[in-house]
Amino acid sequence: MPNSPSLRVLLAEDSSLLAARLAELIRRLPDVDLIETVDTEAGALGSIAGSRPDVVILDLHLRAGSGFGVLRSLARGGHRPKVVVLTNFGLPEYRHEAESFGVEAFLDKSRDYFRLPSLLRGFARERAAGDA
Repeated sequence: MPNSPSLRVLLAEDSSLLAARLAELIRRLPDVDLIETVDTEAGALGSIAGSRPDVVILDLHLRAGSGFGVLRSLARGGHRPKVVVLTNFGLPEYRHEAESFGVEAFLDKSRDYFRLPSLLRGFARERAAGDA
């Protein structure tokens, strides 16, 4: 059994097909736990407040609300998890706005999807090193 708890991840994604695929990918990673999957801004904010995840994987276009709404709320204070934006809308202006909120990574779903596991493993290692 590890010395520190697993990295707790919240997935905010409105595509049920992609959410299922991402959940499967995340569950295969050592020391990483998917705590919940939500598809709305309100769901993401509620889960962040209640579950206090270490990392949020955030789509910018949600079923109701947006990832930018989540980022604006996080900027106002309270629990601030690491945020990885994973979007189909990898436009430079979206990237710039997301980075202005201090996201740890901005990934295009079609080009950068493969980077997600290594990012999460890195965050899990950082967490374990910090707890040691």
